Amino acid sequence: MTDLDRAGALVRAASRVTVLTGAGISTDSGIPDFRGPQGLWTKNPGAQAMFGIDSYVADREVRVRAWRNRREHPAWTAEPNEGHRALVDLERQGRLTGIITQNIDGLHQAAGSSPELVHEIHGTIWEAVCLQCERRVPMAEVLARVDAGEDDPPCSTCDGIQKSATISFGQALDRAVLDASLAAARRCDLFLAVGTSLQVQPAASLCGIAIESGGSLVVVNAEPTPYDQVAAAVVRAPIGDVLPRLVAADTVGGRF
Repeated sequence: MTDLDRAGALVRAASRVTVLTGAGISTDSGIPDFRGPQGLWTKNPGAQAMFGIDSYVADREVRVRAWRNRREHPAWTAEPNEGHRALVDLERQGRLTGIITQNIDGLHQAAGSSPELVHEIHGTIWEAVCLQCERRVPMAEVLARVDAGEDDPPCSTCDGIQKSATISFGQALDRAVLDASLAAARRCDLFLAVGTSLQVQPAASLCGIAIESGGSLVVVNAEPTPYDQVAAAVVRAPIGDVLPRLVAADTVGGRF
């Protein structure tokens, strides 16, 4: 039995599936990952400065570059792909416990996944937040000010520093989102990690929590991850091809 066969059997047998998604599920939608061969940080290690809260707050030039980067982000025109739609199918089967996503692009909801089942553990690019008064506004509203010539638009209420409503390095996660993610990991019988390097904590630790709670782990990712050795199956195949097959459990004679 191949790993793909084993993964298919586990998915077919599961009644409570929790999915953790990373950047790899959105690359087919034109959104680059971070650590892959064509990843943002692989090609431009200096870009990491825009993702640290300390440098963002302390350095206006970092914020100016960050706003320029947000204006050009591919999420504004990206469309969900077959990987996202496969998870909508899983929900329609009544077997999806939750989607914990490290992505900020909103493509799971755009594909049709129920918002209450999507836990955006690293936040969303579709809103901006003031770091002082915590006022949230649609990102489009702030980007319109960037287009009008403001290269570091302050909060219109308190004049504080604004950023996307995403979790930067050095920022605490939203406690409610983290709690919902932990609950989803604990109550599943299958934890499916898709398109994530499993190098960023605490998201990666959810794999171990699911296993400790009695679930099986299946990893679908192009590159090796730290959790491969404890996974029941590891699949290295294009997500847009293999995830719809796993979810549909389209088999002949019990095999893919």
